[in-house]
Amino acid sequence: MSERSLEPLSADMFDPVCPSSMSPIRIGDKWGALIVRCLEDGPRRFSELRVPLRGISAKVLTQSLRGLERDGLITRTAHTDTIRRVDYALTPLGRSMLVPMAAVCEWADENWDRLLDAREAAAGLDRTA
Repeated sequence: MSERSLEPLSADMFDPVCPSSMSPIRIGDKWGALIVRCLEDGPRRFSELRVPLRGISAKVLTQSLRGLERDGLITRTAHTDTIRRVDYALTPLGRSMLVPMAAVCEWADENWDRLLDAREAAAGLDRTA
């Protein structure tokens, strides 16, 4: 089997203050959209996904991957060649999410200040009344 030619995922792919993390729209769970973005260019191994998703535990990443697989957005392929590995890839249904996700990311970028203001206002509310 030929060696994969994908560029490694950048640890800075999802900056902590990036608008993609501010999106109020979720796919599956908190991490679903970010996982889909990581798989945009092709199949990835679990360990590769952990690089840009450094804020996620192994347990939660596993749960998120299972949820995306259950929803038909990704596939899990276990290879039993000389080196055992598991790859995750987008299905055609998962790939169809990329265009709407790009629109949501653009919307979040355009509304970044308003989103931050709303979240700061909500954080300052006195919930004890």
